[in-house]
Amino acid sequence: MILMATHKQGEFVLEAERTRTKPPPLYKVLLLNDDFTPMEFVVIVLQSFFSMDRERATRIMLQVHREGSGVCGVFPKDVAATKVDQVAAFARQHQHPLACVMEEN
Repeated sequence: MILMATHKQGEFVLEAERTRTKPPPLYKVLLLNDDFTPMEFVVIVLQSFFSMDRERATRIMLQVHREGSGVCGVFPKDVAATKVDQVAAFARQHQHPLACVMEEN
């Protein structure tokens, strides 16, 4: 909130002026399909890094498999970037080429 001074016949009166800040832009985190990463590994990633139950993780994994990509979640930029980095590191650690990217929502 910002206070603005208004002049009224020799005296100043402070009036509150409400300003609205825009919420930060949100980013979709997506997994991309490849021909080498096992489907079960994708389910584990979705459960571990995106807090999905097994049923939802399986649905997203099948979407990735059939459509080429699937949305794991929508987050502020710094959270999305962290998720992408975590998934990439985990996939490398387990020697899978699973790709995870983010794009503005």
